[in-house]
Amino acid sequence: MKLGIPRERREGERRVSATPDTVRQLAGLGLEVLVETGAGDAAGHADQEYEKAGATIVPELDIAALHILAHVRPLDPHTAASLKRGTVTVGLASPSSELPAVQALADSGVTSFALELVPRISRAQSMDALTSQALVAGYRCVLEAAIRLPRFFPLYMTAAGTVPPARVLVLGAGVAGLQAIGTAKRLGARVFANDIRPASADEVASMGGTFVRLDLETAEAAGGYARQLSSDAGTRQRQLLAPHVAQSDVLITTAAVPGRPAPLLVTREMVQGMRPGSIVIDLAAESGGNVEGSVPGQDIPIPTADGTGHITLVGLKDPASAMASDASRLYAKNVANLLALLVRADDGPGTLNLDFDDEVVAGACLTHDGVVRHQPTAELLTARARTAAEPATAAARQEGAL
Repeated sequence: MKLGIPRERREGERRVSATPDTVRQLAGLGLEVLVETGAGDAAGHADQEYEKAGATIVPELDIAALHILAHVRPLDPHTAASLKRGTVTVGLASPSSELPAVQALADSGVTSFALELVPRISRAQSMDALTSQALVAGYRCVLEAAIRLPRFFPLYMTAAGTVPPARVLVLGAGVAGLQAIGTAKRLGARVFANDIRPASADEVASMGGTFVRLDLETAEAAGGYARQLSSDAGTRQRQLLAPHVAQSDVLITTAAVPGRPAPLLVTREMVQGMRPGSIVIDLAAESGGNVEGSVPGQDIPIPTADGTGHITLVGLKDPASAMASDASRLYAKNVANLLALLVRADDGPGTLNLDFDDEVVAGACLTHDGVVRHQPTAELLTARARTAAEPATAAARQEGAL
């Protein structure tokens, strides 16, 4: 059974879905591992290392001949449509923002597993790519803020005067948020944080941050993830956060709802209330953004409300990819551990065994046998198809056909 490891083709992506270490693990399952030339270069793994681990290096993968494809970034619709029926894919799928690719996977009869959908249970922790990549992203976003902020993070008492510490506010206390809190704290900043999940207060304190309590309903979904607030509650949340945002030198937003667009936490008006020189890092820019107006990969100057300066709004893009070596090490292990669940050695070398009675297999499966199994994504596709059909329906009505 052939497993393909491609060179990632999206601009800026430097990670790889297998390392020489995981190739040994995958080859031990009886899989024939094919690695595209240069797939691991940016992550520090040369082709020769893969060969020594048991892989075969090929100039370009024959997508249609693969039984399994392991990838990092979501597949494009063309690649998804090129896979043969019954092929298994494992990787990040970003279902809410990559609907054409999801539709192409379903139409092609591909069994796709989205690492974002792996259930948050103890048994699946070793497959949890959201956690492993969020760890890297949370660390990286603080470094990006520190580089851009025109002042120190820590307190300095010198003969020339005292430099007060920077004030950092982190919104969202998941893995990325907690890592951001810990990193900013280690750099010497005063760190504050908020999250709509009640259990996060103790976690924030354990990382050295001060929890900002808001008079707001809590919102925790199954698996420990946050759920989306109602429209009124979201408005109330922004009103309560506004004074805390205004007092901050650095604002870092990390809030995400799995399988859905990121919630809007900060408006442009709130950003304009910050001091000149302040930095806003939107870690969720690629999934819709927590901050109004953020654009992935761009630094946007926002004038302050009083016109005395500007704030820099950073739509962070590929933060985990910027640290490709460690990010790939963790990601590749997540992929290999999920594949070890799908490819059972006791069923014969390299034999797929898709047990949908297993909650990890069922929960992580995005498409199978022509069906989109993830209900929120299926609903988005239905709404998309309805929207696309409306102009044709209206035209038909005008022509008297309906």
